[in-house]
Amino acid sequence: MRVEKELKRPIASFIILTNIIFLPLFLLVGTTIMLGLPKVVFDIVLCIASWSSTFAFMILFKRIYPGQSFISYIKDKFKNKLKFSIVTIVISTQVLIAVAVIFIITSKNNGIMPSFTISSVGMFIYLFLKNLFAGPLGEELGWRGFAQNELQKKHTPLKTSIIIGFWWGIWHSPIWFTTGFKGINLMKYITFFMIAVISISIIMTAFYNLNKNLLVPIMIHQLFNFLIGIISWDLIALIKYYAILYLLVAIILIAINPRKALYGNISSSIKQAPLEV
Repeated sequence: MRVEKELKRPIASFIILTNIIFLPLFLLVGTTIMLGLPKVVFDIVLCIASWSSTFAFMILFKRIYPGQSFISYIKDKFKNKLKFSIVTIVISTQVLIAVAVIFIITSKNNGIMPSFTISSVGMFIYLFLKNLFAGPLGEELGWRGFAQNELQKKHTPLKTSIIIGFWWGIWHSPIWFTTGFKGINLMKYITFFMIAVISISIIMTAFYNLNKNLLVPIMIHQLFNFLIGIISWDLIALIKYYAILYLLVAIILIAINPRKALYGNISSSIKQAPLEV
């Protein structure tokens, strides 16, 4: 029986392979647009492309955790019971951010509310599920379930969340150049995008460490994507307001450091913990 050698630089290998897998899949997404294929085909291909981090982790798993079961690893990430307080805070905070953004836009638009992309229950369900499969479900096992947990064994959760947030944001970079923005507008978009992604990475880390269930970052990721996606407005202004508000929440969490979820004793216990099966 062939035994896999343990990978020496698992995080770097994961990030590189995730990008290698994502690029051709993203080009395939662009091809569906050029060929004028139905939007449902575009959405399906986009969902597949968003799972590149999971595909990369699956490919590398036996080299990272020799002799361990991939299915058992996944089950372990969802075994802890969700805490009602954590779920309530996560949902209410993100809904309040969305309401605040709508209020800001309305105040800057002479009292006129922005339009919304949802006009029926069916569209609401479709957009919610599309966002779920084209983002959180495909991304969080690799980025938070693996990379976040492993990197926390060497660094504080806060430092880890910034590192993961940066590379997670860079992974999205091909999407930046499909927005149609150029010059200063493109730079603004990229800046606000990265602020938002790193901020949400810090928020995910804090609440994930408070309730070690992968559903927590999946929920945060889903609400971020969905709530920003239902507002039809100038994209740069929209992401700017979201970036500022999510950064504010991240700063508050850093200052409060609830139960030392971002730095302190928790990092020591994580560093000493064995690899999770």
